[in-house]
Amino acid sequence: MKETTKSSKIAELEALLFIHGEPLTEQKIEKILELGPGESEGLLKTLEEKLTGGERGLCLISSSGKFQLSTKPAFGNILEKFVKDELSGDLTAASLEALAIIAYLGPVSRSRLEYLRGVNSVFTLRNLLLRGLIEREPDPKRLNSFLYKPSVQLIRHLGLAKVEALPDFEKLRTTIEDIEKGKDLGERKNNEQQPT
Repeated sequence: MKETTKSSKIAELEALLFIHGEPLTEQKIEKILELGPGESEGLLKTLEEKLTGGERGLCLISSSGKFQLSTKPAFGNILEKFVKDELSGDLTAASLEALAIIAYLGPVSRSRLEYLRGVNSVFTLRNLLLRGLIEREPDPKRLNSFLYKPSVQLIRHLGLAKVEALPDFEKLRTTIEDIEKGKDLGERKNNEQQPT
């Protein structure tokens, strides 16, 4: 592999591990990055070496043949303080946005949530889970992935008997799904206004 190609593949690998948030196998990495069999091993080793320096806040961890980016243990005190502050304060706009999407579309995968929001949602999801506002369950279609849905505690806190009792539940759910499918909302509105 050429040096320029290798450098760009290492950057792609770092971006992939960051956005995925969950552990990935070498085979999955090779498939996504369009690498040949065994090519990910060298890239993972190089990335690990780059992250080892004292000027980096992340490290590469591996377990049972799976790899994941994590924060370095040395920064545990700073991160613990940040998490405590986040959990004791009001919900941020990002948390409310994610919570609304999960409430109306749940169960929803993290990748779908991030597609709709346009940003990484790992910390936001963790915050909502720790507060007991959402629950996660294994995704039956994808191993090592989860689906997120509103918790019973959230539904009870909102004074609802079920999540479908949220305002305009079906209308908003359908609108979001139509947007995802690329339907023209103007066309849909015209169809709704035509007499039957």
